Amino acid sequence: MTAPTAQPPAPRSSQVVLRPLGLGAPLRWLTLGLRDLARAPAVGLFYGAGFWLMAAVLGWVFRTQPEYTMSLASGCLLLGPFLALGLYDASRRHEAGQAAHLGQSLVCWRSHMGSMGMLVLVLIVLELLWGRASLVVFAVFFNTGLPSTTGVMQAVFNPENWEFVAVYTLVGGVFAALVFASTVVSIPMILDRDTDAMTAAITSMRVVVENPGVMLWWGALITLLVGLSLWPWGAGLLVTGPLLGHASWHAYRAALEPQEPVPSE
Repeated sequence: MTAPTAQPPAPRSSQVVLRPLGLGAPLRWLTLGLRDLARAPAVGLFYGAGFWLMAAVLGWVFRTQPEYTMSLASGCLLLGPFLALGLYDASRRHEAGQAAHLGQSLVCWRSHMGSMGMLVLVLIVLELLWGRASLVVFAVFFNTGLPSTTGVMQAVFNPENWEFVAVYTLVGGVFAALVFASTVVSIPMILDRDTDAMTAAITSMRVVVENPGVMLWWGALITLLVGLSLWPWGAGLLVTGPLLGHASWHAYRAALEPQEPVPSE
C-alpha cells in the first residue's frame, strides 16, 4: 500500500474583502498597540528614537529655513510609515505567538523590495508636489521675499493673513489626505500578503472611502497624539511613535478580511 502523496498547500485567494468599521475601532487599535509595545519595549524604543529624530530635524528646519517646513513635514509623512514597517512585523509576530526581535524587524522588508520600491516612488512624487505647492503658496503671499521664522509665526497668528493660512492649510490638508489614504493599510498589507503596490494603495483608498467617518476619526487621533508628543522637544514620540505603528497594524487587520485558501479542485 503506497503512502498518500503530500499535497501542496492550497493557494490563497487574491480577492480583497473589506470589513465595516465602527467608530470605536480606533480606540481598540490603540489599546492593542499599547499591548504590543509593552511586549517588546526595546523594539519600540528603537523605532521611537527614529521618530523623535525626525521631529528634531523638523524643528531645526523650522527655526532656520521655515519655508521648507511643509516640504520636510511631507517627507516625514513619507518616511514614517516605512519606519513603522519594523513595528508592523513585531505586531505580526506577536499575533502568531512568536517573540519579536529588533534584528528581525530591521530586515522584514527584504522580500518585498519590488512592491515597496514602487510605493516609495508614488509617495515621493506626492511629496515633491506637496513641497512645490507649499513654496508656491509662500511665494504668492510673500512676494517681497520668504519670511523668517519670526515672520512665519507673525503670518500665522496675524488675523489679516487669514487667506494665507486658509490656503496653506488647504494645500497641506489635501496632500496629507492623499498620503494618509494611500498608506493607512497599504504597507502592512504588502508586508502581510506580499501584494503589489498598486493593489495595496487602491485597497487602502477603498478602506478610507468606505469608512470615511472612522478614518477621519483615526486621522484626527493620530494628529492629536503626534501634536501632543511634540511637547516638550518631541520626547513624547519615543512612545507615541511605536504606539501608533503597532496600532496601525491592528487597523489593517480590522479593515480587511483574512485571506482564505482557495479550495483545490
